[in-house]
Amino acid sequence: MSITLLALDGGQSGMRTLLFSGRHPRRGPEFGGVRSDHPLLPQLRDIVLTTLNGERADVVALGVSGLGAHDTAVELSSLLGDAAGSVLLAHDATTSYLGALGNREGVVVAAGTGAVTLAVGPHTVQRVDGWGHLLGDAGSGFWIGREALSAVLRAQDHRGEPTALTAVAEAEFGDLSQLYLDIQADPGRVARIASWARTVSELAATDEVCAQISRDAGNQLAHSAASGLESVAGDPVASTIGNVFRNVLVAASFEESLTARIPGVQVVPAQGSGLDGAALLNQVAVGSSLDALVDRS
Repeated sequence: MSITLLALDGGQSGMRTLLFSGRHPRRGPEFGGVRSDHPLLPQLRDIVLTTLNGERADVVALGVSGLGAHDTAVELSSLLGDAAGSVLLAHDATTSYLGALGNREGVVVAAGTGAVTLAVGPHTVQRVDGWGHLLGDAGSGFWIGREALSAVLRAQDHRGEPTALTAVAEAEFGDLSQLYLDIQADPGRVARIASWARTVSELAATDEVCAQISRDAGNQLAHSAASGLESVAGDPVASTIGNVFRNVLVAASFEESLTARIPGVQVVPAQGSGLDGAALLNQVAVGSSLDALVDRS
């Protein structure tokens, strides 16, 4: 059967694909993350063509981080040529929202390597954060990992509390005085720093430094969610998506802080993933609040 839809979910740590032949989905290949220091659309073109492997897709639907003003569906369609019938392109905040809540009003916080929040109201939408690891992404995996490594160095300097993170850092880096040099020289430093979020999660039950980092991350993410909901006057429904929320302290802190900011808010499980949301882009109703966030070729 021919490929009716290729869906792609692209973030800083990796890109995943899903192929549909009629109503029958199958997982496609996975790729490395978006390179923010390279033009985006050629990266997407190469991944789509590799995934299709000489076949044609009726629709290519992509949710990607790092979209710029000149990264348009029309331009990507031109790069793909006859390999795609039409292209739907959106920020990964939009596809995370669709995957978690579908077309209903509310707010979704997506926190993996980066973090971005999208709130949808009856007449408008509001994106919060998602400004990248250098300037934003508060509460993200990168944010948690950076806090963890900073805590190690503060403890090394006797400026901070002792932490079990030190032994883990010594095992990875050896001489801690060289840690910052190793990180700065690593072209994969964003993903490497973000990987420390898992270590923080594993140690949070027994290490107070990790516990506090986790609570702080949850508070930061709740602040984003509350800001979004208040901006759009949407239904008080929230959902979360992304590996950061596997940390039970982050999840608990998020819900506690959000409830304090917006009494009566419902925090509901995500219906699906950002990749599932990319597959739903072609079901966004024209003229709806979300429609303005979907670029079509």
